[in-house]
Amino acid sequence: MNDDEDLEHIRNIGIMAHIDAGKTTTTERILFYAGKIHQMGEVDEGSTTMDWMEQERERGITITAAATTIFWKNHQINIIDTPGHVDFTAEVERSLRVLDGSIAIFCAVAGVQSQSETVWRQADKYRVPRIAFVNKMDRIGANFQRVVEMMKKKFAVKIVPVQLPVGAEEHFKGSIDLIKQKVIFNNLMNEGVTLLEEAIPIPLQDEVRQLRQEMLEAAAEYDDSLMENYLEGKEIKEEMIHRALRKGTLSGHLIPVLLGSSLKNKGTQLLMDAVVNYLPSPLDKKEIVGFDVNEPSKLIKRRVHPQEKLTALVFKITTDIYIGKLIYVRVYAGTIKSGMMIYNSNTEKKERVGRILRMHANQREDISELKAGQIGVLVGLKFARTGDSLCQEHDKILMESITFPEPVVSIAIEPKTRADLDKLTESLRKLSEEDPTFFTRINEETGQMVISGMGELHLEIILDRLKREFNLNVNVGRPQVAYKETIQKTIQYFMKYEKQIAGKGQFAQLHLEFAPAERGRGFVFLDKTRGGVLPREYIRAVEDGLRESLGSGVVLGFPVKDLQVTLIDGTFHEEDSSELSFKIAASLALREGLLKGDPILLEPVMKVAVETPEEFTGEVMSGLNLKRSRIDDIQSKDQLRIIQANVPLREMFGYATELRSMTQGRAYFTMEFKSYDIVPQNIFEELKIRIRGF
Repeated sequence: MNDDEDLEHIRNIGIMAHIDAGKTTTTERILFYAGKIHQMGEVDEGSTTMDWMEQERERGITITAAATTIFWKNHQINIIDTPGHVDFTAEVERSLRVLDGSIAIFCAVAGVQSQSETVWRQADKYRVPRIAFVNKMDRIGANFQRVVEMMKKKFAVKIVPVQLPVGAEEHFKGSIDLIKQKVIFNNLMNEGVTLLEEAIPIPLQDEVRQLRQEMLEAAAEYDDSLMENYLEGKEIKEEMIHRALRKGTLSGHLIPVLLGSSLKNKGTQLLMDAVVNYLPSPLDKKEIVGFDVNEPSKLIKRRVHPQEKLTALVFKITTDIYIGKLIYVRVYAGTIKSGMMIYNSNTEKKERVGRILRMHANQREDISELKAGQIGVLVGLKFARTGDSLCQEHDKILMESITFPEPVVSIAIEPKTRADLDKLTESLRKLSEEDPTFFTRINEETGQMVISGMGELHLEIILDRLKREFNLNVNVGRPQVAYKETIQKTIQYFMKYEKQIAGKGQFAQLHLEFAPAERGRGFVFLDKTRGGVLPREYIRAVEDGLRESLGSGVVLGFPVKDLQVTLIDGTFHEEDSSELSFKIAASLALREGLLKGDPILLEPVMKVAVETPEEFTGEVMSGLNLKRSRIDDIQSKDQLRIIQANVPLREMFGYATELRSMTQGRAYFTMEFKSYDIVPQNIFEELKIRIRGF
């Protein structure tokens, strides 16, 4: 094969879903039928390949996105199995950033659940084409048509079933392929490896004819030859339908829907065929776009090809106790070879690639190179961080980085012994490098070490890893809300910094504007200086000084967010100015800017979905109203009510126990971060007394 043919036969896909929809079980079946493993693992038994962490096997959930590579029908498929729990949403975010396509899995009983919608929105954000798989068709209450209708209602795309179930619940046998017009089912005598076909039962033929017609009408919108044959009543070949469905899928406006039961070994091979038939290859994104390092407003386009200039993105970092840092990369253009020097556009450092690995969960295989369209792991890069762009020094490019949500829960920790302090600091640094939603800081008011994450489960896993992987026992405080600080008005501030340090003068003069940024923007730095009044390294030092000082605000010492700082002007001295002097000046200016900008305290507000039996709706609503909640929507599903509300995180601690008590254990809830809102005055006064004692 030539390079283009190689690329055409690659699929980089993710598997995403609500927790407990069957992602990992489906991945295990895919590995088995592709010959990657010889025995299927089970989540309930803690024997799965992709959930390799001890914490994953004990809890039966996916915590970290695991990567593997399989080969199916002459195609290389790189798969990332992502977590379903909202606390680990960063794993989904960074995986979708580098994937070409995705399988969205839905439970045939529960249908479209809250986290299903969240990961769907994430896929929309990165414009990732996807196919849908309705799993658990063998479960009591399974209803394929109801799930399809839920998808049509929730998602603004054309939902197109390409299969129809034969039976349901304990009578689920297999599926009717609307393209082949055959019943297809697995021979369970040999673990479902062999597929069998038979004619469509007469009672189902009218329904099949109707659904096939709907499928053809939907597909015909994307293929003129199919449209022509359909309208003229000519024969429509299978390849023509596959081609049209593929075009629709790649456009992002059509979702083919398949079905099965991964646990019962039914439907997996047909799902793998759909990955090959409908999801994109790297070539389908004909070129990739980045930015000029020296002129960020200038776009750079590169062809997806192994002979093109190197363009790669770091999307994940893990630490191996024997090898060191494992840098997960997606190569978009060019080739990375073992031993070559590469340039990091974000850190502006050159480093040598020591080894290149292909991962299979926590197992690895040495390879000599990574070409355009491939995903792999680099060893030997000390300074790379998640979201960094890798290229060659003479052909620099900066790719759009990965954005992550803010952590919302914090706890104070301390080592059991003073001797472990340095070890704890280093261990937390390594964990922060791996996880962009995990932060550590020192509370300047109390001197405590504070760790922050996406939820109580997230921090529980971090503490467990400290104990198991780093052999560290720590004292832990109660979970606290990760409050933030910002300003409400725009002010300008002039900062002049002059000092003698060790006999050497330090000088920096800045004219800065501090303004509130849009909610959710985080920190925004703008350089509006003209005519090169400051050297580039001093401007970078100003930004670094500001960023490093955002960890402690002026209201109650919480981190600062949603702040825009504009550097308007500055002055330097040929002898007395340095990067350090501008860094210090920016840090001092930040504090004054915050004080003068009418600072306020912000609290995280969560999007909460409570699913409760109908008879407990009143009690659940009353309980939510006591929590400063705002009810957004109430939906009915069979005998259940789904209540969606926005609730301050502060009010949600202990809610799981409270909900179990009021509904006899029959209701459950999910929540995810929504936004930061201003803390009411009575809550602020209470916090001020608790933190500062007055």
